[in-house]
Amino acid sequence: MNGHNLISHEDAAELGRRLAAGDRLAAPAALNLLEQRGAEAQERADSLLAEISPAKLGHESPGVIVGITGPPGAGKSTLLSELIALWRAREKSVAVLAIDPSSKRSGGSLLGDRARMAVDSRDDAVLVRSSATATRLGGLAPTTRESAMALAATFDVVIVETVGVGQSETDIAELADIVVVIVQPASGDVLQFIKSGVMEIPDILVVTKKDLGKVALNASRDLHSALRALGSKTPVLLVSSVPPTSGVEDLIGTVEEQFAELDLTARRARLRRLAALDSFTQENGERGLRALGGRREAEKFLAGQDAALGHRQLRQLLDARAAAQ
Repeated sequence: MNGHNLISHEDAAELGRRLAAGDRLAAPAALNLLEQRGAEAQERADSLLAEISPAKLGHESPGVIVGITGPPGAGKSTLLSELIALWRAREKSVAVLAIDPSSKRSGGSLLGDRARMAVDSRDDAVLVRSSATATRLGGLAPTTRESAMALAATFDVVIVETVGVGQSETDIAELADIVVVIVQPASGDVLQFIKSGVMEIPDILVVTKKDLGKVALNASRDLHSALRALGSKTPVLLVSSVPPTSGVEDLIGTVEEQFAELDLTARRARLRRLAALDSFTQENGERGLRALGGRREAEKFLAGQDAALGHRQLRQLLDARAAAQ
């Protein structure tokens, strides 16, 4: 699909209605549309997103959005394969948005998570999509937010796996309902994580490679101690994704327990507002913030808006407010 043969507004809206009705077969076409660039594509994407918005549905999209991040080599893809298998065994549908680092030369996805995850291609209750981050910092592709929300309208679980390149992945905390950070023992990751200043991001910490024994146990204890010193009750789980697997069911149980306790409407409204303000600031810088009266005034302005408004609508309101000053 290119800019010259985009589907109509009516067809885009129909894709949104199909997603809202639970038609998973509409998901690939919906993602294709959301990934298109240009003003015309954006307008059609808005038609799709309007059909799955909280205002239209009368509630938030019901699927849980789980953000999973961590350094390369920590075993994210192996863990994802196990999570998918266990959720499918519980008759849950699962979509994965695997966000890969981009090739500077081609702009394409380098890692190809689909090749590394054990997924039955015949199972239409599982969808795995790889996207490249292009030049964007923060660990997410430009359209990840809209894609995740579209999938959450029809899949029970939406997993967003972000780029594992350093500590610039905090965007995931402004998208996911539950953020899982993977830490690899015996690699310096534990110490780096404690030093990195992102201890407030994870809802769940997972130490992989439990099969390493004492090394993994020590990593888990170090994290527990660091969290306790900060007064944090973030759970730390030990898992092994290689046979015999262990701890993965505990991870699923913890995700589902935390999701059940969320005030989903309040959380997603807050995340949309944060994302809209960050998007505005990235594009307009400090000068743009000053036009809004500063960050605190901008946050107060957003807090007064309808909780059902989407990220793009909130961003448009910020643009209009700044232009009026």
